[in-house]
Amino acid sequence: MRASLIQIAVNDDKMVESVNSRRERVSSLVRAEAGVADLVVLPELWTTGAFAYELFSEEAEPLQGPTFEAMAKAARDAGVWLHAGSIPERTASDSGFATGEGSLYNTSLVFSPDGELAASYRKIHRFGFDKGEAVLMGAGEELVTVRLPETVAGVTTCYDLRFPELYRGLVDRGAQTLIVSAGWPERRRSHWTLLARARAVENQAFVLACGSAGTHAGVVQAGHSVVVDPWGEVLAEAGAGEEVLRVEFDPAKVGVTREKFPALKDRRLGLAAPTGR
Repeated sequence: MRASLIQIAVNDDKMVESVNSRRERVSSLVRAEAGVADLVVLPELWTTGAFAYELFSEEAEPLQGPTFEAMAKAARDAGVWLHAGSIPERTASDSGFATGEGSLYNTSLVFSPDGELAASYRKIHRFGFDKGEAVLMGAGEELVTVRLPETVAGVTTCYDLRFPELYRGLVDRGAQTLIVSAGWPERRRSHWTLLARARAVENQAFVLACGSAGTHAGVVQAGHSVVVDPWGEVLAEAGAGEEVLRVEFDPAKVGVTREKFPALKDRRLGLAAPTGR
């Protein structure tokens, strides 16, 4: 399988680049992967910037809003599976900022090569403790997997990476590839690579972790998107700036790894009956 992780540089200054012009630019980047990639992954909240909290409500859109339409068309034009990063989703009942379990969500969109919505995922773990995303957006509740031609992918977002139980739950639902769309800060970049490798090793799965570049509301982004194999080996890693990280990997390696080193069979705690979505 050929994957392209598009590490977008986001500047939340509208005088530099409007959200509409960024959608057009990102659509062009996706279309450029036609014939190059089977799967394209974008970062978290690239329309606004993951730390541009004041823009969440201002730029929030319904699930099938302008970003949905642009990304569906881009996936169809390129003929790729597209994890279109995430958007600040506004539900029909929202009239302003969400509070706690409110009606703004950090929602990821996954499209098939014909431009149909294959999956959507509302981020479960919101970052910020008692401020920012944690109080402005509601929490998702459902684990989401999507069946791709050669693998089953689990869909996760940024801060989720710190919660191994989420990834083990996705494995119980058949996930062999774990996708992370993120806006991870530079000051904790060492955690980003460490956790991506840990999630790969403990779940014997591929991890495709796509971060963003640039600066979001004064927060410098880590970049360094990374692809890790089931043994924890880094197959490819981006630098700090805007970049398209391309890698080819064999999803069959997951089954081989789990057969040769069947650690998952020795689990004693937290076992769940595998179910799919």
